[in-house]
Amino acid sequence: MKNIFAIFCLFLAVFLNANETKEKLVVAGPFASVSHPIMHMIKEDALKDIGVQIEFKLWKNPDELRALVLNSDVKFIATPTNVAANLFNKGVDIKILNVSIWGILGMVSRNPNLKTLADFKGKEIAVPFREDMPDIVFKELIKKSGLDPKKDFKLIYSSNPIDTMQSLILRQVDHALLAEPAISMALRKTGSFPLKLIAPDLYRSVDLQKEWGRLFKTEAKIPQAGMSFLGETKGKEELIKRFMEEYDKSLLWYKNNPKEAAKLVVKTLPMLKEDGLADSIAHVNLQSISAKDSQKDLEFFFEILKQSNSKLIGGKLPETSIYF
Repeated sequence: MKNIFAIFCLFLAVFLNANETKEKLVVAGPFASVSHPIMHMIKEDALKDIGVQIEFKLWKNPDELRALVLNSDVKFIATPTNVAANLFNKGVDIKILNVSIWGILGMVSRNPNLKTLADFKGKEIAVPFREDMPDIVFKELIKKSGLDPKKDFKLIYSSNPIDTMQSLILRQVDHALLAEPAISMALRKTGSFPLKLIAPDLYRSVDLQKEWGRLFKTEAKIPQAGMSFLGETKGKEELIKRFMEEYDKSLLWYKNNPKEAAKLVVKTLPMLKEDGLADSIAHVNLQSISAKDSQKDLEFFFEILKQSNSKLIGGKLPETSIYF
């Protein structure tokens, strides 16, 4: 009888432990590479040791991002770095935690002979997200090249990178500014991959990060996106520390396991294509560097944006308290 009771207690303990309620942690992000490590964190139940379960919430455009920031229970959010600065300067309690995307932008063209952005002068170019990160970087580089984005190019804007990619694939345009994984997906869809094909339909053209380094006389990297925290950080230090530890581990796994990573991410983000996403990982500069250690690069980037159009960062350089 004692043995039966002991077994019953053991099963009861296992049952209660398995059904223990975990605290839900809502993490938001776009379908871009900055969000992809989060899928691995969810799969691994990465914060189970502190009783936290991660839930991912997708934002598809800047308006949805702003709505999440202002009217939701989101705590961790993946954003372009200038958006975090803009929100901070508008009074939102937000801290940049890291920069993990340092290179993701490039030109795709049907012409293999275009080697710099100046070579695209006079051409029609499809661009996603007016006044968002791809467009911002593109325009700064055009100005640094001594050209006028409005007068010297015909820019055709779409609401998201997928639409921009489709206009290129459907031959509605011959040139586009895209971010990975859309670049690799476009090459796959048109049979332009691998690059050893004799006559691919599309070519990887200008790497905007290399162009940035060349024109601004700096390293060929741009602090484009990372994770931020919304709300009061006091009392949340351990949660933030654990989250970022696991994000860094999952980012490393993502880089080293492109095929498995692509298969996992597409389950949550079916608008992406597995083969193109797997290809893209090798073409993204993925490196998680803390906000404090990225501060110099971020301030250099923000200063350029301020001089060009201060509204992009909320009118001024953010105070140093933004860097967690």
